[in-house]
Amino acid sequence: MLAFIIQRLLQSVLVMVTVAFIAFLLFQYVGDPVVFLLGQDATPQQIAQLRSDLGLDRPFFVQYAHFLWNAVHGEFGLSLRQGSKVSSLIAERLPATIELALVAALLALLVGIPMGVYAALRRGSFTSGLLMTLSLLGVSLPTFLIGILLILVFSVGLGWFPSFGRGEVIQLGAWSTGLLSAKGWQHITLPAITLAVFQLTLIMRLVRAEMLEVLRTDYIRFARARGLSDRAIHFGHALKNTLVPVMTIAGLQLGGLIAFAIITETVFQWPGMGLLFIQAVTFADIPVMAAYLCLIALIFVVINLVVDLLYFAVDPRLRVGREGGH
Repeated sequence: MLAFIIQRLLQSVLVMVTVAFIAFLLFQYVGDPVVFLLGQDATPQQIAQLRSDLGLDRPFFVQYAHFLWNAVHGEFGLSLRQGSKVSSLIAERLPATIELALVAALLALLVGIPMGVYAALRRGSFTSGLLMTLSLLGVSLPTFLIGILLILVFSVGLGWFPSFGRGEVIQLGAWSTGLLSAKGWQHITLPAITLAVFQLTLIMRLVRAEMLEVLRTDYIRFARARGLSDRAIHFGHALKNTLVPVMTIAGLQLGGLIAFAIITETVFQWPGMGLLFIQAVTFADIPVMAAYLCLIALIFVVINLVVDLLYFAVDPRLRVGREGGH
């Protein structure tokens, strides 16, 4: 177990160093921060002085080591567009994105797993076929179109939910949340549904496929031969083994929800990191782009590491395989 953890940690560090190098290249090949800070009318003396102050006149790998050191401490300099520290901007926007991703993930799990189980146990029924058809729509429709349709129906047409913003926010120390107010829940409903649709349909189809596979195994036949009830077989044996791969996919999809909430946040003007990144791309705000890239990579690496460890702990076949390999 210890060797497995060390191996995964080393892989995670290698991934983060590589991503940090890619983020560092943004400063080298995507515009010149000196020009952004001083403007086109700066004198050569001013440019040379600022380049010296920022350390841009140092050798390439010295600059990269300095960037890596600052990134480890969460420092990415100043935003070229807003003039504020990038770490402060990220800290201000991070709660909104995390909150949206968690609500969307919870919605996808709470709805997707029961729908997948039902579609597997009632295979061939009209309702099961309808669910599979709807899941194809959920996978096929682009996120921005789902968001626009929800706004058109529930905001413009029915007026049930607001179409933009985060609503009333309550500060809990350094963390802000809208989940403790009715207005906050009204504002997060449509963005969370929009973000959850693809994940929900993916989980539903995965649960159905895994459930059908598990129901064909020998130990399920043995359980039936022992006279166990369908309820005990389906939910006490089959579902428990079905959820092992689903746990892996759901964990990785949480990172995807955080990373790819950009479109949803743009459609609903949700004040999260995705909207901040889109604005940074529009204005070529390189420090914000680099910080976003490193943070999303860190989230993916941490979630992937946790999922690997949980999978290793839950599935005894992996432990037996590694012991046999040693």
